[in-house]
Amino acid sequence: MKSKMILRREDVIYIARLARLGIDEADIDKFQVQLSNILENFEILQQVDTTDVRPTAHTLALQDVMSDDKVIDSLSPTQILANAPYKKGQFFRIRAVLD
Repeated sequence: MKSKMILRREDVIYIARLARLGIDEADIDKFQVQLSNILENFEILQQVDTTDVRPTAHTLALQDVMSDDKVIDSLSPTQILANAPYKKGQFFRIRAVLD
């Protein structure tokens, strides 16, 4: 196993500047530990043997959540307009939007 990767304070300041984050001294120390832990986890993951693992775009199997289209009868204009507050003939009547 490789040695633990520890970011320097300068690295944290540089990363924060790249991300356009304003950080204070307390944040630098906190992020130095957190980012170092994240990099250490990536080092551990690099040791996993993935030679027989096929590349995937998703870790879980995808399934379609949409139902099949079904042809059904449409509502009549009378049924559609039944609850309309204002109507004119077979149309919805609305307040003018433009002058």
